[in-house]
Amino acid sequence: MTQDENKKAAARAAVEHLRPGQVIGVGTGSTANHFIDALADARGMIEGTVASSEETARRLREHDIPVLDLDSTGGLPLYVDGADEATRTLSLIKGGGGALTREKIIAAASERFICIADESKLVERLGAFPLPVEVIPLAQGYVARQLAGLGGRPVLREGFITDNGNLILDVHGLDINDPVALESAIDHIAGVVTNGLFARRPADLLLLGAGGGVEVLAR
Repeated sequence: MTQDENKKAAARAAVEHLRPGQVIGVGTGSTANHFIDALADARGMIEGTVASSEETARRLREHDIPVLDLDSTGGLPLYVDGADEATRTLSLIKGGGGALTREKIIAAASERFICIADESKLVERLGAFPLPVEVIPLAQGYVARQLAGLGGRPVLREGFITDNGNLILDVHGLDINDPVALESAIDHIAGVVTNGLFARRPADLLLLGAGGGVEVLAR
């Protein structure tokens, strides 16, 4: 199976975890898009969705899947999203698509977080994928210097503005021995909105599409 076919397999497996009448959170990115496409066949089962980005909301509406506001729904039973890297302890790096802040909010508001990915995203240690950090524009230079002090090499994502009107610094070369501690340290830098480490609130279930089917990892 190709990488794209593995993503589709993981996305289809996530649909099996839906329950009638739910409002669910939906992530952003290529694997999440496969989940949206699979969700279209089951849209009559759910009441609606909360989207983690404007692009996800657009794709959901194209499939006639209702998109609701998190403030109106309150807590969610389930959030489904992809990842750029994942470990066997279900800590993640997310934000390659630039939606990390809304993704983190929806994950925090959800009882269960199912991560869907192809097998290439599973790593022994996070950090080969550059860590996205969403930054208020005024603080770009200051935050970059602080991130360099943590051992990283921050690079501005050129030509990209988040749905929240902010910038993203992609941080290369970080040694992520303790994802929880690093997530907290970066979030405490003035001017940082959030960062792409999902370690304080990791996934609850990881569905990995592979040639032999879908591997299931749980916390």
